[in-house]
Amino acid sequence: MSLLANPIETVRAYARNPDPRVAAANVIALVVASNQPFYPLYLFWLVSDDITAAWFTFLSTPFFLAVPAVSRWNDTAGRALLPLAGIGNTVLSAWLFGTASAVEIFLIPCGVISLLLFRPRERLVALAITAIAFGVFLLLHDVYGPPLAHYDATEYAALSRLNLISASTLTAFVALIFSGVLAEAERSSNAAGDKKTG
Repeated sequence: MSLLANPIETVRAYARNPDPRVAAANVIALVVASNQPFYPLYLFWLVSDDITAAWFTFLSTPFFLAVPAVSRWNDTAGRALLPLAGIGNTVLSAWLFGTASAVEIFLIPCGVISLLLFRPRERLVALAITAIAFGVFLLLHDVYGPPLAHYDATEYAALSRLNLISASTLTAFVALIFSGVLAEAERSSNAAGDKKTG
């Protein structure tokens, strides 16, 4: 247990931020990055032993890992990097696996994350990134060309299920993170109210 304590604390320290929205972005980014190495394994176990295309998805990993570092430099840029990296990874995956893989479903959590990460005064940034997510689907869906990966109908059905489950799980995780952010904000508000009445 002690061997794991220092690496875990290092990751926690890297993700930590006094701004709850920035901290949420950092946690989500690091969870996504930590799950990316498992994608080729899921693909191998559930879809096909041809996982060549999956290795290219690691091109996006450094961007997710950089979110906390960028946030320390500029918290708006750091928060924006998270959904933009997700959109970029989705575009790359759609080219690698084809739209029959249903990988474009990940544009939905990208849009949701964009809308949740920014405050009302930053709404223009949130709406712009969300528009990019949906614009990517509308404009690129039919222009990717032949995918790098070649699967049969059964394998594509399995890959679609994998992507749908993964995107749904990510969306649920994001909702859980932000329910915690809202709960903390409510507790802070109640505490401030108690001090005033006291």
